Amino acid sequence: MNRKVFGGAMVLAAALTVSGCSSIRESRGYIVDNTLVSSVQPGIDNQQSVTATLGRPTFTSQFGDPVWYYVSSTTGRKPFVRPRIRQHSVLAVRFDAAGNVVAADRSGLEKVAFLTPDGDSTPTLGRERTFFEDLFGNIGVVGAPGAGGAPGQ
Repeated sequence: MNRKVFGGAMVLAAALTVSGCSSIRESRGYIVDNTLVSSVQPGIDNQQSVTATLGRPTFTSQFGDPVWYYVSSTTGRKPFVRPRIRQHSVLAVRFDAAGNVVAADRSGLEKVAFLTPDGDSTPTLGRERTFFEDLFGNIGVVGAPGAGGAPGQ
């Protein structure tokens, strides 16, 4: 009986260990419903009907013809590791000047640009100052002649 309890405890411990290494799945952005997305028809829908069907866009174009973007990503990661994109889709709904749908284009992971930053810091112009230089650097400078303060003070 002791062996059965010990064996059960070992199986339970192994199951907990393996489940701790499982991948964590997260959905980010717009949750895609293929039925709703396919119901947007060029020449039939307008901005009001697209808002009623799909909701507010993730972001809109700032220049040129009005385009609404619905961005969706699904990431997966193991514990203590950076997330990786598993699925990515962008629905771009283009409108004419009157607000009618001209096109609804979909794209995926093939158009994503992956950037690799160079190091952990951003290079800037000027000199680097220490904490104490930032804290006490203006003592005696503010209002001094030639320092841009009020004259004669």
